Amino acid sequence: MAFELMLTCAIRNFLVLVCMNAIEIKQLTKKFGDFTAVDSISLEIKQGELFGLLGPNGAGKTTIISMLSTILKPTSGSALVWKKDIVKAKDAVRHSIGIVFQDPSLDDELTGFENLDFHGRMYGMAEQLRKERIAEVLKLVELEEKAKALVKTYSGGMKRRLEIARGLMHKPKVLFLDEPTIGLDPQTRRKLWEYIKNFNKKDGVTVILTTHYMDEADFLCDRIAIIDNGKIMALDTPEKLKQVIGGDVITMGVSKQEEFKKILEKNPCVKEIKVFDSMLNIAVENGSTCVPKLIALAQKNNIEVDSVMLKRPSLEDVFIHYTGRSIREQESDGKDKARIMMKIHGSGR
Repeated sequence: MAFELMLTCAIRNFLVLVCMNAIEIKQLTKKFGDFTAVDSISLEIKQGELFGLLGPNGAGKTTIISMLSTILKPTSGSALVWKKDIVKAKDAVRHSIGIVFQDPSLDDELTGFENLDFHGRMYGMAEQLRKERIAEVLKLVELEEKAKALVKTYSGGMKRRLEIARGLMHKPKVLFLDEPTIGLDPQTRRKLWEYIKNFNKKDGVTVILTTHYMDEADFLCDRIAIIDNGKIMALDTPEKLKQVIGGDVITMGVSKQEEFKKILEKNPCVKEIKVFDSMLNIAVENGSTCVPKLIALAQKNNIEVDSVMLKRPSLEDVFIHYTGRSIREQESDGKDKARIMMKIHGSGR
């Protein structure tokens, strides 16, 4: 009887743990003067989830992370991180999180071991625990042999791995990764993805990742929120988001673009058309049968076809569907308004 009671309690506690939200956000807003960086977002992220905030520079991703990690004070709204209020219980929130900033934050004049040891001391970790944990996280990111080397001798990828190791030092419940692979080569990025997947699944660390890389969000994230102009435009798993487009996507480069777009809008083969990067993004049910029909239609109307590409829907297509433009078009603006406003107005605390 006692065993059955223990088993029942264990199952109940497990179910409570599984269903627990790591983060709860309600109408969270951040303004810098007249500029609204984050516009009344509401969101729940489950414990153990690998969650992505996908959007271009200036969309509000970093500002969201800054508020959740208590670096910035919200203008309005509320948020709980591990059931702790980000305004009323800052210290409790900070002890439950780790963070890897978008900009480098290591001390180049210290060794890898010394950077981690300093971090452990800041969190009040005892000496023996620090040594044990340093060994664990260095092994996780495969930097054991570089522990005694000065960080200034590390490659960009090695520094990023050390920053992740540092973020995990005090065993946080939630880890924020702000553009963790920006500036890294494709091979190093892929390797870093493996580390992120590994500690998320193995240790159950809840990960909130900001990125503007479509392939990164698609590969890593359990769910994705597409962010644009401080608002959540769409939220779901990568596969379900792509199912919104459905079928196939034909990308065509043509002369008389607007004229051909109007012609295609009347074609039963076409489900949706968006213009981006001077190309037509055309959603269709069956691309292999539609491509020759669309080419023939262009020729019939004396419209020159420069290029045609057929593919399955991607997160880029999803972003275009919800915003009417590509992330690359957003990037061409060249400014992250939120970060600029942060520097002008300070932390807003």
